[in-house]
Amino acid sequence: MKASKMSYHFLLASWGTLGNLSPLLTAGRRLRDNGHHVRVMADPAMRAEVEAAGFDFVTWRRAPIGEAADPADFSDMQDWIRRAMFVPAAAYAADIQDEIGRMPTDAVLGLDILFGAALGAEASDVPFAFLSPHVSIRTLPGIPPATSGLGQPRTPQERAEVDAASAGLAGAMNAPLPILNLARAELGLPVLADIMDLFDRADRLLLATSQAFDFQADSLPANFRYVGPLLDVPNWSKSLQAKSWQAPWSAQSKRPRVLVTCSTGAQGQRDLFQRVLDAIGTIDIEALATTGPNLDVAEFRAPKNVHVLRGAPHDLVMKDVSLVVSQGGHGTVTRSLVNALPQLILPMARDQAGNVARVEAKGAGLRLPPMASEVEIAAAMNRLLTEPQFKEAARRVGDAIKADVDRSGLVDEMETIAAGRWASQQPLRRQLQGTA
Repeated sequence: MKASKMSYHFLLASWGTLGNLSPLLTAGRRLRDNGHHVRVMADPAMRAEVEAAGFDFVTWRRAPIGEAADPADFSDMQDWIRRAMFVPAAAYAADIQDEIGRMPTDAVLGLDILFGAALGAEASDVPFAFLSPHVSIRTLPGIPPATSGLGQPRTPQERAEVDAASAGLAGAMNAPLPILNLARAELGLPVLADIMDLFDRADRLLLATSQAFDFQADSLPANFRYVGPLLDVPNWSKSLQAKSWQAPWSAQSKRPRVLVTCSTGAQGQRDLFQRVLDAIGTIDIEALATTGPNLDVAEFRAPKNVHVLRGAPHDLVMKDVSLVVSQGGHGTVTRSLVNALPQLILPMARDQAGNVARVEAKGAGLRLPPMASEVEIAAAMNRLLTEPQFKEAARRVGDAIKADVDRSGLVDEMETIAAGRWASQQPLRRQLQGTA
């Protein structure tokens, strides 16, 4: 029987904020639409969003939640990696094992930062796939690591810089490897010589970005698959649309319109957001600025040409603007490109520097440091609004991304690994049936 005719039980494991959860829920919807059973394990704060999407919600029990799981302080990146990815791995593994024991599970799909989820699935002998809802955190030959902000190497010197950055990230991630190996040993799993081996042990490493957006690797691991961006509209955004969203600007206004959006995660972005607002106040445009869940609208001084809201349906707003200003989260960057919008990106943390490096390389936007002045921000916005090559480049990349979304192989890949486990269990099932 073909895998597509089988109905499988998938456990999806999320971490952190809505920005991380939304791509996983998109994956869940695709699996459900193909006839499979899906349940989602996530932070208790994500329960409403998971249940609104129609999935059974399972909470982390031993694993950390809230800011304990997703520390807001990125001043020491190596310490952040240790605290977020390695120290809680044993607790995540135990929760995954418990859930696999509680309900039928043919495969687990977990966010790439959840090292412990991989351990729990491996110890339970259940197929596991990592989902990267951004550029790869697994180092790849010829591609600069996500945290470096470097571009595709073109010269020997640039290649040396990329190799050094990859070695630096691998070193930072290998430093706390003994913590993970202790958890593996306690589960009866072999220890790892290198943290990248963990990604290679997964049945699949699914990269939820477009190959047209990414840099070109020298080679890719055997389990590596591009599955395209996962861009369903979150339920909280759908509720805004359902309330008959009204744009804050006049339809008769001829001034350029700009969307400014903050990360859904807490990254100490308050001062940056205020400087962007102040910069907009100095130029002849209209802007809608969304603070997200970690900033208070009341804290900001908004110029007369800026409308500040906690949230808005970005997919609708992007149909009505000419530029997006953000910190460079993968979802915002990809949505902007799909809507043929140039971008000004001021990256602060996580994969944001990697995303803006790709936007710059494609000619679809500009980068400024998060400490950029109001004058610098205003000048960059004026360039992006008046120089047509940025929009033309954004349209080219966006069209290629849309094609990758349409041919995504995510469901096929998850069905394949689940089918492999089902087939491997058939001799035992037949033996048990024969003795019944």
